[in-house]
Amino acid sequence: MLEPYNLPFAIAFALMLAMLVIQMLGFLDFDLDIDSDADGGIGAGPVDGLLTLLGLGRIPLTVWLVLFLLVFGSAGLGIQALAHELTGGPLDVWLAALLAGGGTLPVTAALARPVGKIIPQDETTAVSTDTLVGRRAVITDGVARSGSPARARVTDRHGHPHHVMVEPHEAGSQFYAGDEILLVRREDNTFFATGMAERRLSPIGS
Repeated sequence: MLEPYNLPFAIAFALMLAMLVIQMLGFLDFDLDIDSDADGGIGAGPVDGLLTLLGLGRIPLTVWLVLFLLVFGSAGLGIQALAHELTGGPLDVWLAALLAGGGTLPVTAALARPVGKIIPQDETTAVSTDTLVGRRAVITDGVARSGSPARARVTDRHGHPHHVMVEPHEAGSQFYAGDEILLVRREDNTFFATGMAERRLSPIGS
């Protein structure tokens, strides 16, 4: 693996291991926010469509990169081993890297779907908090009043749940556990929402 003709693939494995360690330590936690439907349809723009086809809308970006590096490194070593068997020597390092890279993209995209299904779905993804504005949520704990937020559950465009603190957008409004709301704006760590239906009557004595 440390031969010069295998250098790109050795670097790929080293980067993969480094990303795994960094991810486990919690220092690298970001995602690429791509809007794709549940059937993996192409987004509105050509760039979004291309990225979705590559599997970037199915799994976090860090996981996709680890998969890509793993497949690229394995494919490159396999190509060079096959070249040794057939010709008695390795291919030019850049030719081998080009061949490996061309095959890695579709393989990584194909692996993204099953990998996305086994990644725990109750983990919070690192999509931008602002993307939750405009989405429906449900109050889970407490009563939301002006100046007194309550906990609510909202799912992002990938179907992953997030728990946020919510206050009513309209002064005097209140939301109770189970109420469905619409997040309309955010200030710091607090979201403001409007009700999706008529608020149920407050319990007597509350």
